[in-house]
Amino acid sequence: MTGCQKLVELGRRQFLRSGAAAAAGVAAATAVSSTPAKAAVSAARVSYPANRLANLKDLTVNEPLQIAYPDSDSPGVLIKLGTRVPGGAGPDGDLVAYSTLCPHKGFPLAYDGRDRTLSCPGHFSRFDTEKEGQQIWGHATQNLPMFRLAVDAAGDITAVGTDELIYGRTRNVLQG
Repeated sequence: MTGCQKLVELGRRQFLRSGAAAAAGVAAATAVSSTPAKAAVSAARVSYPANRLANLKDLTVNEPLQIAYPDSDSPGVLIKLGTRVPGGAGPDGDLVAYSTLCPHKGFPLAYDGRDRTLSCPGHFSRFDTEKEGQQIWGHATQNLPMFRLAVDAAGDITAVGTDELIYGRTRNVLQG
């Protein structure tokens, strides 16, 4: 083995050892901190008062229904997507509701039924309604607030909370 080849082999071994040690350290840190972090996230959620939004009979697949939650200063949209999605409510797991205020600057969002996204005309942020409002493009720095829903036996759809900060509010509590 030439001198240069020995250095390459030594470098490769050291890289692999360092990488394995770093991965083990990250795994240990995650295991230690994952439970408190989840508890902090859960504690940060605020329970808004439950508000009836609509009835299942009021909805058509892939056609948004304009709503307001938790109050009239917070516009939103209720959508029956037609396919079960993460976070979806109702008997088919396909009901979702979101704030329609872009979390970046508060521009009103528009629903695009072709790709099931909510889009911002201001800075072009886009949010996936099939993936709990996950941001897929643009300037926003957080996902879209998703309103948590409950559906009763009569088909009444009620919003019971939200999972992100609604634009324009310093915290997710109602000011009385």
